Amino acid sequence: MIARTWHGRVVTEKADAYLNYLKRTGLHDFRATPGNMGVYVLRRDEGGITHYMVTTLWTSMDSVKSFAGDDPARARYYPQDDEFLLEREPLVQHFEVLMAVTGPPTA
Repeated sequence: MIARTWHGRVVTEKADAYLNYLKRTGLHDFRATPGNMGVYVLRRDEGGITHYMVTTLWTSMDSVKSFAGDDPARARYYPQDDEFLLEREPLVQHFEVLMAVTGPPTA
């Protein structure tokens, strides 16, 4: 499994609107792409700026490419992103998922 991570920043006043926009664009497209196994959206507010870290899970790099295109290291953006994002970070990161554990620990 492959994890693809992207980071973006918005002014905090636009953070909730950006999340709604993200749900309609990127999150919708991730989930509609064959090979997507899930999405995590993390948020941190810091001094009037809100950071979003989006991690998508994929069955393989080929499935990542079916979403991202031939250069999967390049971030994919949508036309209205500039209304929210403070900058467009050009690159994402990919990691091989070696282990995933969820739920409370067992004795």
